[in-house]
Amino acid sequence: MIKHGPHGPLMADTTAFMKSRVILTAAQLDIFTLLDDTPASSALLAKRAGFNTRALARVLDALTAFGFLDKEGGVYSLTESGMLLSSRHPGSVLPMVLHMGRLWDTWGDLTGMVRKGMKGRRKHASRMHPETLGAFIGAMDVVGRDLSADIAGSYDLGPFRNLLDIGGASGTYTISFLRRNPLMRAAIFDLDAVISMARERITAEGLSQRVDLIAGDFYKDELPGGYDLVLLSAIIHQNDGRENVELYRKAFGALVPGGAILIRDHIMDDSRTAPAAGTLFAINMLVNTRGGSTYTFAEVKRGLEKAGFRDAKLLRTGDKMDCLVEAKKP
Repeated sequence: MIKHGPHGPLMADTTAFMKSRVILTAAQLDIFTLLDDTPASSALLAKRAGFNTRALARVLDALTAFGFLDKEGGVYSLTESGMLLSSRHPGSVLPMVLHMGRLWDTWGDLTGMVRKGMKGRRKHASRMHPETLGAFIGAMDVVGRDLSADIAGSYDLGPFRNLLDIGGASGTYTISFLRRNPLMRAAIFDLDAVISMARERITAEGLSQRVDLIAGDFYKDELPGGYDLVLLSAIIHQNDGRENVELYRKAFGALVPGGAILIRDHIMDDSRTAPAAGTLFAINMLVNTRGGSTYTFAEVKRGLEKAGFRDAKLLRTGDKMDCLVEAKKP
């Protein structure tokens, strides 16, 4: 990347996409898993995988320069960083990187959107190809592994006994909440295709006796009731304001009197310029959804009050989509 001269930082930001593109291409071609199987020269790896030798060699050399590979005697092998991108690694971040690869195309629409006001074109999860959906859910799990434990530790779960995790995916947050509060039971409400993934994860964690798995579409279906805590984790950003009010109303109906709704998301300051990660995520929603965005606390509070909630509070701020808003059902 170009870093020299007075314009170095600007050019470094402008050319950062080049490094990203190399990493995304390597992930999409599963190069890290292939080298995890057997270190190889560019010629041998190209022959084994059916790649173009000249192009592959350029990519492997760049990955070596980035610190993902070692190169010795013309043979490439994984570094510790490269191992995290192999599907064989138990802590692999490959699903998230593959998800980023899918966002590459939609972010390319940004200029046209600003010029002409086009709508985002991401498919609803129910219409995603199973492989794409699996990668997306896997990506969310990668992001949530450590953060979910942090969130569960920062919020007082002691008063609650019945959690409804709306759009809970594979159960990352449910698992962390149940670990934190051994007296709590939970239900995960998500699409049928996702519930099968959650079942596998919940079973592996030994929590099947404490978790109900309920298939449904929260855009179309009513929610089950009788819960004292409802979680909306990384959900509201994919909706427009009207959709969120409707979802809050459904959550209100699912709660017993005195119950609480907990929202985890980017919550913007009044200027809408902080947290910085939230400004980029608002663009991510612009190019990938029909009406999603990031919202200020005032906007979230107003929507919650329209749905009947009271005492809305911003409990936590941060730059990692770790902001928390709580409100109560009277």
